[in-house]
Amino acid sequence: ATGGLSIPTIGATDFGYALARRFGLKIVATDPALVPFTLGPADSMSDLSGVSADALVRTAAAEFREHLLVTHAGLSGPAILQVSSYWRHGAAVTIDLAPERDLAALLAEAKRAGVKTLASNHLGEFLPKRLAQRRLAALDVDKPVAHLAARDIAAIADALQAWQLVPSGSEGYRKAEVTRGGVDTAELSSQTMEARKVPGLHFIGEVVDVTGWLGGYNFQWAWASGNAAGLAV
Repeated sequence: ATGGLSIPTIGATDFGYALARRFGLKIVATDPALVPFTLGPADSMSDLSGVSADALVRTAAAEFREHLLVTHAGLSGPAILQVSSYWRHGAAVTIDLAPERDLAALLAEAKRAGVKTLASNHLGEFLPKRLAQRRLAALDVDKPVAHLAARDIAAIADALQAWQLVPSGSEGYRKAEVTRGGVDTAELSSQTMEARKVPGLHFIGEVVDVTGWLGGYNFQWAWASGNAAGLAV
């Protein structure tokens, strides 16, 4: 019950992994998980820090629909924290800022109706206006809806519903809620958490290669694995 590497200010160390290696147990590579992303200068939105939105965030391996939060350093919020557990450095993340809506169809309908407000203002009904303004500014398409060309509408929908970016990294173990990786579960009995190669040596909780979602699942794993080991000792 040594814990992982997350939040070193409360005493987290690599002792558990070092102990496992000493006895010849396999360690799955560790990384920060449930952690905010950082963005490089080209993608920075620090002036929008505090803006949040309902979003669908995807990586190659998983997707989550929850809130996204812009921070001084990059992106956070439940959607980002969840996805971070599946993200690999250098990989792209795709963000839909208006899940379950067809922004292209909404704008086309507004264009037919002759709506003269700016596209970002019109879309402010469905997502944070400041975020819409930022995404559209670089495309030079934030104009009265009635004046939008079909290609403008397509570009707006793509910018807001298929926004791709590559995080520069994460805020690391300092901010990570858990550690991904750890003692390989194949090395342990699923009934007692005892090392198969070393009778009497048990590993439980975060030091093991088990990572849960937000919502108390990691606490539950710690309690359940601890109970299994305790009953076996």
